[in-house]
Amino acid sequence: MTSSTLKTFGQQLSRRSWAEPWKIKAVEPIHMIDRDERARALEEAGYNTFLLRSADVYIDLLTDSGTSAMSDRQWAGMMMGDEAYAGSNNFYHLEKAVQDYYGYKHMVPTHQGRGAEHLLSQTAIKPGQSVPGNMYFTTTRLHHELAGGTFIDVIIDEAHDPNNEHPFKGNVDLEKMEALVTEVGAENVAYVSLAGTVNMAGGQPVSMANVRELREFCDRHGIRIFLDATRMVENAYFIQQREDGYADKSIAEILKKFCGYTDGAWMSAKKDNLVNIGGWLAVNNFDLFDALRNLVVVFEGLHTYGGMAGRDMEALAIGIEEAVEDDHVHSRVGQVLYLGELLLDWEIPIVKPVGGHAIFLDAKGFYPHIPQDQFPAQVLTAQLYLDSGVRGMERGNVSAGRDPNTGDHRYPALELTRLAIPRRVYTQAHMDVVAEAVKTVYDARQQTKGLEMVYEPKDLRFFQARFTPIS
Repeated sequence: MTSSTLKTFGQQLSRRSWAEPWKIKAVEPIHMIDRDERARALEEAGYNTFLLRSADVYIDLLTDSGTSAMSDRQWAGMMMGDEAYAGSNNFYHLEKAVQDYYGYKHMVPTHQGRGAEHLLSQTAIKPGQSVPGNMYFTTTRLHHELAGGTFIDVIIDEAHDPNNEHPFKGNVDLEKMEALVTEVGAENVAYVSLAGTVNMAGGQPVSMANVRELREFCDRHGIRIFLDATRMVENAYFIQQREDGYADKSIAEILKKFCGYTDGAWMSAKKDNLVNIGGWLAVNNFDLFDALRNLVVVFEGLHTYGGMAGRDMEALAIGIEEAVEDDHVHSRVGQVLYLGELLLDWEIPIVKPVGGHAIFLDAKGFYPHIPQDQFPAQVLTAQLYLDSGVRGMERGNVSAGRDPNTGDHRYPALELTRLAIPRRVYTQAHMDVVAEAVKTVYDARQQTKGLEMVYEPKDLRFFQARFTPIS
């Protein structure tokens, strides 16, 4: 071996790759149907990827909710299900896991996150009150409205700019909070609806400094803070990586400290907690807990199962523990970053910085010639499926819905197509395929036309709406 060869070999060794902190024990075969079949499937689905059959999808990035792969420990835990109607052993395991890792005193299980949203909204919102939050989420805002509340967006302005690289675009703007309290009075603010790793902003985190300042503000005005903890583990990762003073702290330590600034949290366990179904609602105040555990019986199930089987609660308790392992979180967010960097290298417009659970394609950047009332994000979602069988979802005008007072479309500043990556499911090779598909669609962008909505349901229209191409 020559000296030059040795030098080259040494240079190669200086690069150290990372790998997923798991090995595959079972596989589920997938295949891609041909383009003509995809075109037929898309037309039958009304150009709405929610209405596609999963058998017609090649790589499914519709959502990271309930699509994660469970571990061998979780599957073993499923065999320990105590299916007693009352007082299941698995409930107490779940309760302890929430207390240990999130720090709240009292916990009510629910069938999934929106069950928890409903319970909290019905018990903590009075008709006519405002509910400020760091950007809306579809089901959360609807539950606020069904309880008689009005959602008020108090996220920082940087969150509405896909090209702004503020490291914590999920932060609450305290000046907006002050203005709201001045306008309506603190007594007319139900609570602050704070989301970690804000979904509709592109998976953007909240800083520890911001939640601490928000806590101080709310204490001065007697306002409670309830946390959408659905993706708080990923939020803790960004604090660890980006905020001074946390580089030597574990994900578990950061998560518990952040939650300590809030009065309670609701969780769609189908995301961070690594299960296919389930949720929980946890609070510190006993009187509120007492109201919640009474109401859960009406809508979900007894307060010791809340709509979940015992085996599902056991898998969830184990998933909470696994979700805060640093190696797992670094790998999970690292895979999202890997896909994002591939797209950025090709100068494809995405929300920056890359978020925690998904890549958000900037549909306005793809299709500046398609007006927002022709649903460019829905167009992009359909085109990506047509090209490659990759299923994403729209997060723009369709998701924003209509203003309940005027009936007009809401036109959010962000018109996005989300590619949500399930946890522990796909490999880097799948991400390469996705990146190449996105680039193919981007290269053909100038020939792409808009869509017309031909069917619109009353609520959460993005799930069931149907479209047809504009000729």
